[in-house]
Amino acid sequence: MNHRIIYKLYPTVVTIDDTEGAFDKDGNKVEINLSLVNAWVDPEQYKYQRAKEYPAISEQLDYIYHNGINAWKTDMIDPVKTKYPKGTV
Repeated sequence: MNHRIIYKLYPTVVTIDDTEGAFDKDGNKVEINLSLVNAWVDPEQYKYQRAKEYPAISEQLDYIYHNGINAWKTDMIDPVKTKYPKGTV
């Protein structure tokens, strides 16, 4: 189960157990429509994709030191932003 999506789609859910299901604050089971969960597209997915793709901060800082801010942006940042634009999956 994708917990992050369930929490976004079902705001009353406070706990999720992969075998038992989802529950509200009173311990009542919340019925989850898995078709809806599986079909949901996170509008902020680009953030997670970019974060995985960017080099480590230490590498970025070293690149800035040796090549400057403009080269860093052009060579390291812009290609990732182009690959994962805002609002797309």
